[in-house]
Amino acid sequence: MIPLSVLDLIPVREGSDVGEALHEAGQLAACAEQAGYKRFWVAEHHASPGIAGGAVSVALAHIGHETSTIRIGAGGIMLPNHNPFVIAEQFGALDGLFPGRVDLGLGRAPGAAPILGQALRKDIGRAAEYFPQDVVELRALLTGDVALPIQATPGFGAQVELWMLGSSLFGAQLAARLGLPYAFASHFAPDHLDAALAAYRTQFRPSQALAQPHAMAAMTVICGETDEEAELLASSQDQAFVRLRSGDPGKLPPPIPGYRHSLPESAQAMLERLSVARGVGSPETVRTKMHRFIERTRADEIIVSGATFDPAARRRSLELIVRAVAD
Repeated sequence: MIPLSVLDLIPVREGSDVGEALHEAGQLAACAEQAGYKRFWVAEHHASPGIAGGAVSVALAHIGHETSTIRIGAGGIMLPNHNPFVIAEQFGALDGLFPGRVDLGLGRAPGAAPILGQALRKDIGRAAEYFPQDVVELRALLTGDVALPIQATPGFGAQVELWMLGSSLFGAQLAARLGLPYAFASHFAPDHLDAALAAYRTQFRPSQALAQPHAMAAMTVICGETDEEAELLASSQDQAFVRLRSGDPGKLPPPIPGYRHSLPESAQAMLERLSVARGVGSPETVRTKMHRFIERTRADEIIVSGATFDPAARRRSLELIVRAVAD
């Protein structure tokens, strides 16, 4: 069976708070570990009332203590928001706490509106121009390049697995040039999926970390006992996405029966664009859609995303997905 991993945004539900969201993330990670998932990643997002994962390294420390074997990591850290030295220290500390289990996916997007740069006291647009150099510097800090004038402690010698993230050709080409594993964000930006994976594989250069290309693709997958149940569960995520793209983000709302059919054509079309990397339905439906996606992408690994208002339903969904793909 192809390795499966989990991407979690640590959603904050309506009527709930950050503390409860973090607690539920720990429970979800423990469930993923028990079900046999390979990784549990948290994505960096900022200034959104419905997402509690902004302090990724802190959230991962909590998740690490709730698990024992599953790899934990950032999917990802938006490096233009940060100083590479500080990230080396943070993930070096995580490696000290959870040796051999830590992944660090790196992205170039800010993860929030432009006003974030003012809050961080950074020119994020300019910082993004130096993203390739910052990635190289961060890798050198972790591997302990003697040419550096300073060592990160913790960080130096940490066995952190670096990944490149992307939703365009830029990240694919950079991952190939640096010999890093690559994860494509097809769950929310599928347009360049095929071209990016092709560029990554054809341009890949082996490195000390990776001898051959390793590509992971993301899907929104929510599994229920029936197609109708799964679509109802997925309506919370659909609502959150429409609100986000409409400039009105909020906490994760409860499900609404027939939500998609209630939307104007423009919103329906926006959601339909994501269908290529969406597997929502019964175990049989999910199995068919995931196998079709795997055949199309030839991915080495699939990472599944998708929030539900009921945390227990998300845990149950993860269990059903593993069984569906294994059958």
